[in-house]
Parts: sequence; C-alpha cells; structure tokens
Amino acid sequence: MSELLFLEPVFKEVLWGGDALGARFGYEIPSDKTGECWAVSGHQNGDCRIRGGQYDGRTLGQLWQEHRELFGNQPGEQFPLLVKIIDAREDLSIQVHPDDAYAGAHENGSLGKTECWYILDCEPDASIVIGHNASSKEELAQMIAQERWEELLRLCPVHKGDFFQIEPGTVHAIKGGTLILETQQSSDVTYRLYDYGRLQNGKPRPLHLKQSMDVIVCPCREARPQRSVQETEEYCLEQLIACGYYTVEHADIHGTLKRKGQPLYEIIDVLDGEGTINGVSIKKGDHFLLPNGYGDYELKGKLELMLSRP
Repeated sequence: MSELLFLEPVFKEVLWGGDALGARFGYEIPSDKTGECWAVSGHQNGDCRIRGGQYDGRTLGQLWQEHRELFGNQPGEQFPLLVKIIDAREDLSIQVHPDDAYAGAHENGSLGKTECWYILDCEPDASIVIGHNASSKEELAQMIAQERWEELLRLCPVHKGDFFQIEPGTVHAIKGGTLILETQQSSDVTYRLYDYGRLQNGKPRPLHLKQSMDVIVCPCREARPQRSVQETEEYCLEQLIACGYYTVEHADIHGTLKRKGQPLYEIIDVLDGEGTINGVSIKKGDHFLLPNGYGDYELKGKLELMLSRP
C-alpha cells in the first residue's frame, strides 16, 4: 500500500478576503485579507508541498513530473485538479472563465476552468451571481456598455450545503459573507467583467472585456447537478457532481465508512471533526491525496469530508 500524501496549503491575500481561514480552520494565514487557501494544487502559481513521509518537502507539481506512477500515469502536462477554500468577506468581481480550447489558444496553453462550489457556510442573507439575462451577444454588449448590471446579472440566494457547477462561459461571482470549497481544473485564468469601480493601491483593477465577450455563452445555460445520496446509520455519502473533469462527493461520517480504492487517485479534504483513515489520524483542515495503488480504505470517527477524483 502506498502512503498518504498530506499537503501544506498555499494562501492568497486579496482585496475581498477575510480571516475565516484562520479562525475556522486554525491555519496560520498571512493577514486578515486572506481570501484563498489553495489546499490541493500543483499549479505554478501555488504549488503545495508534501508534509511528512518519503516525499517530504517536494511539491505536488514535482511529483506529477517525476513520479507519475503515483497518479496512475494519467496523461497531461500538469496535475489536473485544484481544490480551494475561499473566504469572501466582500464581493468578488463579476467574472467568467474560458474553456480548454480558448485558454489553450489565448493563455499560453493553459487549461480552461470548469469549477464547482460547495457552500461551507454563509451569512443568512448571502447570495451569489450565477448566469445572466442577455439573449444574445449583441444584447450582452449593449447591457454592459450601459452598465445595466442589476438587469443583466442573475442573483441566487445561498444556504449552507448548497452546491453549484460553474461551466466555462458562465457569468458568476461569489459575494460577501460566503465560505466555499471549490473544486476546479488546475487553471488560474479569470476574466473580470465588472469590479464595482473598486480601487486597489489607488487604481482600478484591470477588466478583460474582450476576452469576456469572446467566452460568455448567450443565452446562458445553467448546469443542474444530479445529486444522489447513500445513507446508513454511520454515514451519509452524497455524490454532488460527475463531469468530464472531476467527480466530487460529500461525506458526513459518525462511525465507519469503508471505500474501494479508486482507479487513479483520490483527494480528501477534512472540513470538520477528527478521526482516522486506515488508522492514520486526520482532523479538520487536513488535505491529503490517496495515490494510485493505495487500495481500499476505512474512515472512522466524526468527520465531514469532501472527496474528489479525476
């Protein structure tokens, strides 16, 4: 059996961030403007280091290049998934992401960005932006030029436990008072459509209107994940999404959950509680990878987990 690969998160300070990543998960964050925890990442802009074991101190990106057998020899130039925890104290910009074809052609061969959000917590009146009301690219351009944002954007109330799949070309924004776990393709390409006229270091942040117009899908198509639940006296396991890039599941365990090993590898994020996996202690805030060949496993304890795989 291979050993678990525990990962050290990378933190990002941003205009809209807060301090929940420290207060809620006990992480040592750089400031009270910390908006993102890159919990599982092999991306060059935030490559997580392995903690402990024979690969201690190596990065996930290095292991992908030098020990592809750990990942079932999955093809690709980079580790394909990226898991974040996002603390939005304030609103994020209105944005959109490209697909693989557009990003590959216009962003130096980058992957596109399909992503999904699980609402870990939120304020009572929290909402997100997902989708728009323009029927065509012409109407979209007109509404943007006339700054008819309230008319253009679709607001959606959110509650703890809600889940959303965000396909490339979907106008979206996480809004203030929301704590989210995001599973996505390993891409850092975001096109900013509108930023409320905010200033950073005395200047507006750049917008990407041409790229946004290129990739926004009109009329918008909202993905509706088909959630399915398996429940026993000891656990509730819910599949949230299975798409061409990832499968994501949420588990609440109050006892034991036995799982078969996955064909390539699997990522586990401990969202709450503590327990063990095959006798190894795990706790809230841990993120680890079960490499290829790890085999079947048993989770025990009182745990809330997110499980994802390619």
